[in-house]
Amino acid sequence: MLDLVNVKAHLRVRHSTEDVYIEGLVAAAVQAFNDQTNRTLVEPSAALPDPVGNALKITKAIEQGILLLVGHWYVNREDVVIGTIATALPKATEFLWRPYRWINVG
Repeated sequence: MLDLVNVKAHLRVRHSTEDVYIEGLVAAAVQAFNDQTNRTLVEPSAALPDPVGNALKITKAIEQGILLLVGHWYVNREDVVIGTIATALPKATEFLWRPYRWINVG
């Protein structure tokens, strides 16, 4: 969904030894978006299903949130980081994704 070259530029990674790992982080971050927002991301070039339901084309804000989360996971590879406060999502990612939440009423 995100171009590996752009993700690596965000991470400032020039080597290819961790490409598979980085692609896994991107896939996990996309899944995190889907889970946190109750949405289903689709490629920008893809047609939205009919009816649209909770499907959503990726936006720049969503992409930035994914990049921030991937960067966070890339730097912090352990579950607990000493000297920080634990949060479910980095605050910037939460801020970028909050407007896209799909809330079921009923």
